[in-house]
Amino acid sequence: MPDPQEHFLDGPDLPAGVTRFWLVRHAIVEEAARQTMYGTLDVPLCPQHLRSQKPAYEALARRLPRKATWFSSPLQRARDTGLTIQKAGNFSTPMRIDPAFIEQSIGQWNGTPHDTFPSLLRKPAPPFWSIAADERPPEGESMVDVRQRIGLALESHARQNAGKDMVILSHGGAIRMALAHCLDIPVETALRFCIQNLSLSIIEHIAGHWRIVAINELPAFHEPAE
Repeated sequence: MPDPQEHFLDGPDLPAGVTRFWLVRHAIVEEAARQTMYGTLDVPLCPQHLRSQKPAYEALARRLPRKATWFSSPLQRARDTGLTIQKAGNFSTPMRIDPAFIEQSIGQWNGTPHDTFPSLLRKPAPPFWSIAADERPPEGESMVDVRQRIGLALESHARQNAGKDMVILSHGGAIRMALAHCLDIPVETALRFCIQNLSLSIIEHIAGHWRIVAINELPAFHEPAE
């Protein structure tokens, strides 16, 4: 049994040698896609936001550890977010693709406009997510399924990369389910978390236990005033 005193965080710096995940949600996607439930459609990032939010990428590059292993969802919006952060910070780390960190698949409902999407649902949607936790769209997956998928991936990476930092480029729903797994809370409860674009959430795995260090930490989106 580890001594809890050994893992108190008394300052801003996080110690090395801890199994730590740095979960980054992708940036804002292009405007046409934002009018739909794009789910696992491979939509691109918004060029205008890429230009205007340059300070946020630079801030994330400063915040993320230099010696981490990087993983990304296979969708270009996650991968390109990671590559833009790496460019801002002159990282040379390879980006590994891990399908386990993809967003919830809504199957046949991908691409449905927001205003018509509620008519497809068989169950009432919760306040802060578009689909009930246990509703599985045709040829898709429920958020309960996503929690299981993400949980298995986190446990696997924690074993394979013990004592190391890992940066994960992922999605809002997937990061919520990572928090659900680590806190051992119901999916419905985790859907109340706010996970914004370009936000950072940090979780640790220590002696078989999960700990949350940060949730939805936002970078500076503007240059500091002189």
